Amino acid sequence: MGIIVNKLHVGIFIFDEVEVLDFAGPFEVFSRTRLTPGVDSRRSEDAAPFRVFTVAAHARSVTATGGLRIVPDYDFAMAPPIDLLIVPGGFGTRPLLKDSAVLEWIRRAAVSARRVASVCTGALVLAQAGLLAGRRATTHWGALDLLANLDRSVQVESTRRVVDDGVVTSAGVSAGIDMALELVEDLCGREVADDTARYMEYSRVPVGAMSSRPGG
Repeated sequence: MGIIVNKLHVGIFIFDEVEVLDFAGPFEVFSRTRLTPGVDSRRSEDAAPFRVFTVAAHARSVTATGGLRIVPDYDFAMAPPIDLLIVPGGFGTRPLLKDSAVLEWIRRAAVSARRVASVCTGALVLAQAGLLAGRRATTHWGALDLLANLDRSVQVESTRRVVDDGVVTSAGVSAGIDMALELVEDLCGREVADDTARYMEYSRVPVGAMSSRPGG
């Protein structure tokens, strides 16, 4: 079994009224990914290519939709460098559109991140932060018009579950799992992504039917 010395840091931003599956789906994908296939490899971190953690604005518990309470691993001040920045959605994204401290942190984290991605209405926060300007993007079907109005330069794609135009965006809630698996495939290869999905007993949608990538 190979040992990964330098794991990629996956930082998932959480906030009050974050949609549970929006952050938990990608967390499950990245935390269960192994470069060695099979169930036994999941019993340790030896073959894990990612270190996954949550980040919130403040070091206090966050209340997600449905009342689920989560204690973030880090606050903004203490978060380590992030290689993959994941911004989930939920009703709590609306106040964030006016939160200058959150928007500035996302901009700073995005500068040094290898990849930036959103789930559901997390795309609204990325758009408000200026990270989707001139790009193709998607979001939850109920927020497509709002995404278009936040930044008129964004080309909104309403029929795709995942859109990769430098910044990766995904449609509503469960689409975050598809987005995370696509990132695993991009970074670790198709076999690793498929093995992760098989471990989760999750049926992947064929890429051509689901995603839109640069030049595609």
